[in-house]
Amino acid sequence: MSLPFEELMRSAESANVRLELIRGIPVWEASPVLWHQLEVDRIRGSIQVLPGSRCGCVHIADVIFRFSDGSFKRPDIAILCSMPTLPQGFQALEVIPEAVVEIISEGYEYKDLVLSPSFYLENGVKDIIILDPKTKVVLHHRAEWTEPKKLESPVRIELECGCECVV
Repeated sequence: MSLPFEELMRSAESANVRLELIRGIPVWEASPVLWHQLEVDRIRGSIQVLPGSRCGCVHIADVIFRFSDGSFKRPDIAILCSMPTLPQGFQALEVIPEAVVEIISEGYEYKDLVLSPSFYLENGVKDIIILDPKTKVVLHHRAEWTEPKKLESPVRIELECGCECVV
């Protein structure tokens, strides 16, 4: 008997593992360590609305999103312009974030640097920001750019949705 992916994700949570499904490929990683979560908190604390913006700059951490192709992705930080409708029970959010921030964890560089940017761009996420906390390199991806912008942390980034953050 096969289990629905949501059930497998629930089981993974109890084992302290994060499970995603990217283009039909299951991807797992260990739950984040303290320094990773401190980076998430620092960045979330810097998110604010740009003057004149209508975006609410709602930011949530470590929440599962279901994409139209059936993929399940759990960005470290997702930024939305308004609070999504809360799903019933254990269900993924079915909205597209305006922006995502991923913080590279050791051993999971391929997921964050190779799989995630193209996946997010293909699914309509406007800004993808990836931080390597060891090197302080920040990569900022947008669909209209042929290459990501390479920046150095800490850096203030204005997002297309009308928010800003310091990564």
